[in-house]
Amino acid sequence: MQPNDERAGILFVVAAPSGTGKTSVCRRVVAADDEIVFSVSHTTRRMRAGEVDGEDYHFVTTEEFQRMIQVDAFLEWAVYNGNHYGTSWKTIDAPLALGRDVLLEIEVQGARQVRKRREDARFIFLLPPSMDELAKRLTGRGTDSQEEIRRRLEWARVELLDITNFDYAIFNDDLDRCVAAVREVIDAERRLSVTALRERHSANAALAKFRAGGPRPA
Repeated sequence: MQPNDERAGILFVVAAPSGTGKTSVCRRVVAADDEIVFSVSHTTRRMRAGEVDGEDYHFVTTEEFQRMIQVDAFLEWAVYNGNHYGTSWKTIDAPLALGRDVLLEIEVQGARQVRKRREDARFIFLLPPSMDELAKRLTGRGTDSQEEIRRRLEWARVELLDITNFDYAIFNDDLDRCVAAVREVIDAERRLSVTALRERHSANAALAKFRAGGPRPA
C-alpha cells in the first residue's frame, strides 16, 4: 500500500442486519478499488467453513478480547448473538494515515459507537429487500438453527430503527446494483459532491420504501 499525499483517507462504515449480504458487497467494493482497504475486525465467534483468520476476521478467545477491551484497543466493540465483535484503532488509523480510505463492515450497534468517536466517518446502511427475503437468505446460509434465525430476524427489526442515523441507505436487492451504488457513494464523497446522492439514498425514503414492501424488481 503506497502513501497517497493528495488527500486524507476517509472511513466508510457499512452496517446492515445479519444476512443482508454486507460482506459480499464490501468485498467486491474493495476488490474493484485500489484506493480503499478492508478493515478486519476481531471476533470471538466460531470460524465458519471457508473463512481465513486474519482475512475474514481476527478470531480470538473471549479472554483475549477482554484483555483488549481493558487496554482500550478498540475503536468500537459489541456483543452480538452471544459473540464479541470489535474494531481495533490500529486497523483503522494505519491506512488512513497513508491517505487510503477504509471500509469498515460492522454491526449496527457498533456503528453507534463509531459515530460517537469518529464524527468524520461516512455511514452507509444496507437493507434487505424485505423481511421475507432476509429470512430466506438466513435459512439458505445453512449456518444457523431456526431459533437463531428467529432471533436474528427480531434483532433486524430493531436495527432498522437506527437507519435514520446513517448518511446513506441502499437496498441490496441485486448484488451488482448494490455494489455500484456503494462505489458511487465513495466516489462522490472523495469529490465532495454528495448532495444529490444523499437525497437519492435518503434513509427516511428507504425506510418508507421498505415498510411499503421494498424496491420493485428492475
